Amino acid sequence: MAEHFARILADTGVSHGLIGPREVPILWERHLLNCAVVQPAFPSGAAVVDVGSGAGLPGLALAIARPDLHLHLVEPMLRRTNWLSATIEELELGNCTVHRGRAEEFHGSLSAPFATARAVARIDKLARWTFPLLRDGGTLVALKGDSAAAELEAEEKALRKLGMTAARIEVYGADVLPVPTTTLQLTIGTRPAPRAAAKRRTERRSERRPDRGSATDPQRGGKHHPR
Repeated sequence: MAEHFARILADTGVSHGLIGPREVPILWERHLLNCAVVQPAFPSGAAVVDVGSGAGLPGLALAIARPDLHLHLVEPMLRRTNWLSATIEELELGNCTVHRGRAEEFHGSLSAPFATARAVARIDKLARWTFPLLRDGGTLVALKGDSAAAELEAEEKALRKLGMTAARIEVYGADVLPVPTTTLQLTIGTRPAPRAAAKRRTERRSERRPDRGSATDPQRGGKHHPR
């Protein structure tokens, strides 16, 4: 199945502009295995949202390596979602669902314990897109390469504000790849219920608002209406 996927990438993947023709000779080490080796990051039977799936990397590679996973492939471009759907059908993959749209459009309607992405955006922007898709205690597994440590150091404060409670860098595939795959894995905490969060925001606004007095107390600056 993986070989079949490689042939599709080398054919319609190139003609549809999903990968460049120069990538064909290095499909396995640069793309397929680079993504597939990350599979130990996900427990058995997990649902995973792949944001900006594009050519199905890492989503389809993970779906082939791990039939027990269910991959939700999120991609905004119609041309790419059509290609993903056709590829899934040709490979007879039963553990993938394609969602057309930007990640932000699925906030509140799509959620999973794990999210992943490869070559989509810097980690702060990626976190803003993916954290709302994660269930409480969920983890973003971002394929980052050599930039992982630098991005985490630069954006840790912003990531904490977004809800990150833990971060770690994990390396996969050192035994099969000349350049192993480095991931940045961010875990979020338990988020407050929407009503509770809204109540707290209202209370904070009330505390910041100056007291301009009541309508019946002239000593506090309000209007006095004598009887």
